[in-house]
Amino acid sequence: MEFTVEIFLLLFFVAFIAGLIDTIAGGGGLLTIPTLLYVGIPPAAALATNKLQGTFGSFTAAMYFIRKKMVNIKEIKLMLIFTFLGAILGGFALLQIDASILKQIIPILLIIIGFYFLFSPSVGAIDKEKRISIIVFSFTLAFGVGFYDGFFGPATGSFFAIGFIALLGFNLTKATAHAKVLNFVSNISSLCFFMFFGKIYWSIGLCMGVGQICGALIGARLVLKNGQKIIRPIIVIISFAISIKLFFS
Repeated sequence: MEFTVEIFLLLFFVAFIAGLIDTIAGGGGLLTIPTLLYVGIPPAAALATNKLQGTFGSFTAAMYFIRKKMVNIKEIKLMLIFTFLGAILGGFALLQIDASILKQIIPILLIIIGFYFLFSPSVGAIDKEKRISIIVFSFTLAFGVGFYDGFFGPATGSFFAIGFIALLGFNLTKATAHAKVLNFVSNISSLCFFMFFGKIYWSIGLCMGVGQICGALIGARLVLKNGQKIIRPIIVIISFAISIKLFFS
């Protein structure tokens, strides 16, 4: 399959916007997957290629937050391990189980998240007391959301962020930074899976990856500069947008 320069430019631009949105609130796949399908890439290959391009964005954002001392890798290494394992198992589950049931459940959860942030302006404003240990968080939420990303995927960053806020007491900016690091790990895990079991359009994925890098850098800077002022409304919008898309897809 051959692609024109115009298609590459379109995909680059879409990936740029997706990388920006994904870094702030997650949900970039809401733009990239439909666009990949629109240009004629088969569904299975679109999912695999989307995971490749998304990994560039999540890596860029994760490294930015780590360099800015927002995330201490040593403190979350157990989370990283369980996120990776969860995503691998989620990928294998995708081969055995119909994911369509999640299209009915996930929109409801996202609507709850959207309203939660919409009507709780103080949520994530400051750090609070954690409710569970990092060990428990690692083998429950980190593993569970990692599994979800490998199995289905939309709004993974939002689920990680809400977990950090509700269970570990992180403020919204800190939660977003940590969510991006875990999201990168689940992306890498899923990408490895797709490299074995799915067809990746490498030229498309790499072109979009450059767009993702540019968007993620801007998004990460906006997160640190504006914090919850920008994160909260974007999470609300993305949560409702993904819910609507899943309801009607």
